[in-house]
Amino acid sequence: MDRTPQRGDTGNAAPAEERHVPVLLDTTVDLLTPALQSPGSVYVDATLGMGGHAAAVLAAAPAARLVGIDRDPLALDLARERLTRAGFADRLTLVHATYDEIPEVLADLGLDGADAVMMDLGVSSFQIDTADRGFSYVADAPLDMRMDPSSGGPTAADLLRDLPEAEISRILHQYGDERFARRIARRIVEQREHAPLTRSGELVALLDRAVPAASKASGGHPAKRSFQALRIAVNDELRILASALEGALDSVRLGGRIVVESYHSGEDRLVKSAFARRTRSSAPPGLPVELEEHRPTFTSLVRGAIQAGPAERETNPRAGSVRLRALTRTRIVEGAS
Repeated sequence: MDRTPQRGDTGNAAPAEERHVPVLLDTTVDLLTPALQSPGSVYVDATLGMGGHAAAVLAAAPAARLVGIDRDPLALDLARERLTRAGFADRLTLVHATYDEIPEVLADLGLDGADAVMMDLGVSSFQIDTADRGFSYVADAPLDMRMDPSSGGPTAADLLRDLPEAEISRILHQYGDERFARRIARRIVEQREHAPLTRSGELVALLDRAVPAASKASGGHPAKRSFQALRIAVNDELRILASALEGALDSVRLGGRIVVESYHSGEDRLVKSAFARRTRSSAPPGLPVELEEHRPTFTSLVRGAIQAGPAERETNPRAGSVRLRALTRTRIVEGAS
């Protein structure tokens, strides 16, 4: 894992705290901080972004230290500046990695686990606001969409140039819930026969032509779902998330807590499934008494999934689709999760 973030243009001169409003912030702090009251307790923010959740948690839990993880080196720069300005410099360890590397990151730091873990999924406001990254359908930019541009992986433009029509359709439908995935994929393949799509503005124009007018009138911006789907595909987000959830849960200490915020149905299904496995008894059906070894290792902290209230959805558009799930560790199984 690359431990050294590179300096670069963060895309906006405004301080991070002025550019990003964390979703369900008070709820997150209330859920995490009870596990962070002991001196030296460890808080892992596995999707650090611009450090909004981390700043609030560190302020509410003065005994805790932060292990902040992000795959975007420029986001790490922003978070470091923000958290240092807030007076938390001596409680920070920031690591350039993906969130499926939580166990390895902790082991490298000589830690046997974490007392609280936070995962705020999806794209960050910083990445959307940095126009030349290609995440936004509002500003014209190269079709990149890589959360870690230094990774060397394929860009969104590469996928649209090289993938078969059926695979493009699958990505748009599965990752973006796009009803017109086949029609859009066909238009993309027709377009690339003349000139491949290389800029977000070109893709937005194609999507505007491909999506029927009736759908555009009632379904929001015609590019929203396709841009989401391409971002998920470019960054392999769902495969990484499935692995990350298991590693994060395994890393939570007894009495520790984990909070995950998701914004896409595919993400939330993975979170719900992983959490259900850890909160369910492993006792065979019909067993009259649940033995200790069959008891669940986690208990839910909230009923189902928490959604943002009307007031927050009104002031913070990103909160509209959030689903927050949270667990606490109630049992440790030696040699297993």
